Amino acid sequence: MLQEIFKGIFDSSVSDTVTLKNFLICVFSSLLLGLFIAIVYTYRNRYTGSFLLTLALIPCVVCVVIMMVNGNIGAGVAVAGAFSLVRFRSAPGSAKEIANIFLAMGAGLICGMGYIAYAVLFTLILCLVMLILQLIGFGKRGGSRKERTLKITIPEDLNYTDVFDGIFEKYTSYHMLTSVKTSNMGSLFKLKYNISLKDPSKEKEMIDALRIRNGNLEISMSLLENTSDEL
Repeated sequence: MLQEIFKGIFDSSVSDTVTLKNFLICVFSSLLLGLFIAIVYTYRNRYTGSFLLTLALIPCVVCVVIMMVNGNIGAGVAVAGAFSLVRFRSAPGSAKEIANIFLAMGAGLICGMGYIAYAVLFTLILCLVMLILQLIGFGKRGGSRKERTLKITIPEDLNYTDVFDGIFEKYTSYHMLTSVKTSNMGSLFKLKYNISLKDPSKEKEMIDALRIRNGNLEISMSLLENTSDEL
């Protein structure tokens, strides 16, 4: 009986034509899987409505394309080339978003080949693994609680090369200057650092020390900034 469940709906077909019944089964199955993937993604993830809509529809689109290609290698290569053009017309996403898009495409591909049960099993396993990894915090750096992005404004006559080194050595275990920008017609410099605090409870004490060095100009500190397209 288990073998019958995981049997493809096109395996017993005597012709290469996709029947309306099989077409609807595959389409609705892929839509349900897409909705399930989108719902799972909302757990502890930042998202937009457009991205969730994309996750929900991608399996159906891929499913229909695979059914229409129907084993034609030349048509399959042409379709793959057409889909690859979409990458250059869209904004880059995070690694997690790209992984979920590939998951949705994989589910749609399996549905398009007629293996509905395998598509469901594949989706359930991958979503379960993602939820477990999300819960245990897999991949998160242990020192992320101490990591900050520090922005300091200094006057133009202050040499920023090593002026704050003593303070950083006292309060941080790591610091790196990531960008320098002039402002106010060149009379001010804005420095950006990535730092890791030795003791987060002494954050204000470090800021007070920095204020003495930069003439009490603007200082801001926030959680470590990451670019959205970082992989």
